[in-house]
Amino acid sequence: MKAWQLIGANNPLTLNEVDPPTAGPGQVVIDVKAAGICHSDVGYLDGTLTHYVGYMPLTLGHEIAGTIASLGEGVTGFSVGQRVVAAGNENGPGTRYHGGFASQVMVPAELLVPLPDEVSWDQAATATDAGMTSMHALNLGGVRKGTKVGIIGAGGLGSLAIQFALGMGAEVFVAEINEKAHDNIRKYGNLEIATSITEFADRDLEVIVDYAGFGTTTAEAIEAIGMGGTVIQVGLGREKANISAQSVVLKKLRYLGSLGGTTEDVANVLNLIAEGKVKSNVTTISFDQIGDTVEKLAQGEITGRAVALLD
Repeated sequence: MKAWQLIGANNPLTLNEVDPPTAGPGQVVIDVKAAGICHSDVGYLDGTLTHYVGYMPLTLGHEIAGTIASLGEGVTGFSVGQRVVAAGNENGPGTRYHGGFASQVMVPAELLVPLPDEVSWDQAATATDAGMTSMHALNLGGVRKGTKVGIIGAGGLGSLAIQFALGMGAEVFVAEINEKAHDNIRKYGNLEIATSITEFADRDLEVIVDYAGFGTTTAEAIEAIGMGGTVIQVGLGREKANISAQSVVLKKLRYLGSLGGTTEDVANVLNLIAEGKVKSNVTTISFDQIGDTVEKLAQGEITGRAVALLD
């Protein structure tokens, strides 16, 4: 079968011929119906996160939705043909071993989440990592009704976080550098929006989640957060950020990293999608377009989430 693979840092994603996977004990093989493309995939390719992968060449793709093709020994609670997603995991497919940019992928059964019939394949793929990660970061920050929360970046992760935070009853302040996207963002509900989170520095924000992570955004979050607030780092657009240690100390703030989430987070997101309360902004592409789309994502040419639909 064909698979889009990482062959080394600063090399383009490469389409190679690979052997189909088999299901060992506690594992399943999934026929991939949809595979999301993530900024982490860009990081694996440009050298920022390449050191983190299990081996190379490696089939990328960690946002996976499909049907079960086969079950390994000891797997219970699932059946062949069942619609499922695989929860994105830093030690899972597409990072530590071969992922979903192929027609089939092996997944440990503990990462599987049943997929409601009401959820389309493209929306399902975004829930496995983008949705899960967005929700987990808000929970880590203790966001609830009435919380003043800043959200930096209204792309695939941030756009979902905005919807989640509004659904929780939080006061939402969005920083999105692309002013052309502001009108669409306002359609999510009652929120305030600017090009930089520093424009809300006088609003005593309690939590800021940086879903962009471009260094300057992190530094701006440190400057904008209120006294005793919490800054959550999710985005990894840059490896390093030059932040003010003085602001960290004098504001007595918390600076926390949030990575991934749980299968419970994924299930909750899928239920919200099934109920029509949340929807990702998705651009669908074909399997053959994955390589070019990763390059476009690296250049900032993709709005929302890109998802490859496989036949």
